[in-house]
Amino acid sequence: MKCRHCGSDLNLELINLGFAPPSNSYLKPEDLRQPEKHYPLRVLVCEECWLTQTEDFVGHEQLFSSEYAYFSSCSSGWVEHARRYVDEVVEKLDLNRESLVIEVAANDGYLLQHVVAKKIPCYGIEPTTSTANAARERGITIVEEFFNRATAKRLLRERGPANLMIANNVLAHVPDINNFVAGFVILLKQTGVATFEFPHLLNLVQGMQFDTIYHEHFSYPSLDSIINVFTTNGLNVFDVEEIPTHGGSIRIYAQRADRRPYPTQQRVQDLLDKEIAIGMRTKEFYKTFQQTADRITCDLISFLVDCRKEGKSVIAYGAAAKGNTILNYAGIRPNLLPCVYDASPAKGGKFLPASHIPIYPSSEFPNHYSDYVLILPWNLTSEIMTLYPQVLERGSKWVTAIPSLKIHSRVDPTSPGHSFTTQA
Repeated sequence: MKCRHCGSDLNLELINLGFAPPSNSYLKPEDLRQPEKHYPLRVLVCEECWLTQTEDFVGHEQLFSSEYAYFSSCSSGWVEHARRYVDEVVEKLDLNRESLVIEVAANDGYLLQHVVAKKIPCYGIEPTTSTANAARERGITIVEEFFNRATAKRLLRERGPANLMIANNVLAHVPDINNFVAGFVILLKQTGVATFEFPHLLNLVQGMQFDTIYHEHFSYPSLDSIINVFTTNGLNVFDVEEIPTHGGSIRIYAQRADRRPYPTQQRVQDLLDKEIAIGMRTKEFYKTFQQTADRITCDLISFLVDCRKEGKSVIAYGAAAKGNTILNYAGIRPNLLPCVYDASPAKGGKFLPASHIPIYPSSEFPNHYSDYVLILPWNLTSEIMTLYPQVLERGSKWVTAIPSLKIHSRVDPTSPGHSFTTQA
């Protein structure tokens, strides 16, 4: 395989998770009688530009279908994160009713609803019909297609250039990352700014977050690798922020490289130096990740098997794509984990891919007692535990598997996505 950015041969392997179906391909009852497609799930690292990426086996049209089931607004914490961002960026860039804001991968309008509330002109670009329709119900204009150079050129002619372009958690989802990034240069005003948020590869590796690897994610960027991609395609990174979302992300600010109205902030170089000092340009940084994933997987299997032997019940909360990765790699089926509850109306009544574990609506969750509740979207641990205080009150225990198996006793309100633990 060749690097999807620089075209170099890929030989350094980060992890091989065997075969898996697309993690968001939730099954209807009638689908259970049909064969499922499984694809190799292997991640490689380019030793020239250091972009970490999956092998290509499934196209984005198959992954982001009209029935796409991930709705951003199901997480109140993520919606609040978006609201704070909008407040900050509107003030920072002095946006007003004469400005234009464009969000690429607008999903269900979780973010642009806050821009609309400020009466700033905006629209979203979103290829999945299910989430695009949800955004339209919020009064948001949506262009329903994938974003690339051609899309950008047409939208520039039809709607004009943007003061601000937003792309949250989408860089990893595009197979042709050069074509995607180049579109921002086309559609930005000469003084325009584009912001991108994505989980930081540094945290993925150090935090043992192998479950965030699935077929929707084509790339896993570091600051170093994304600067390489941006520079090649005409964008200049002038600022960066480390943020706690999704287990540790970064938000970068970019501008057209041919204009550069904003000076580069020192923290760009500081974070880049940090990555290099840790060894992200060396093979050694990546070589133990497979062993770590195998240990975490074995610990989860052992826990579930021991619970079954002891007659203790375990159910799950959050039918997250990351949960499907670890469940399928571990080979966990309903005999060890009989059900999962989820807040998304698009998932209720369906089944997890490959494992065929049934998904029940979260409205029924408070009535289901079990000894343990495994939180699959571990990055939302505090949010979920706070939402259901009765779980601990009635004697049940929360469990997370990443970065190591932990049984949680109470929420730590000062640390989003984490909680205090009683034992490991």
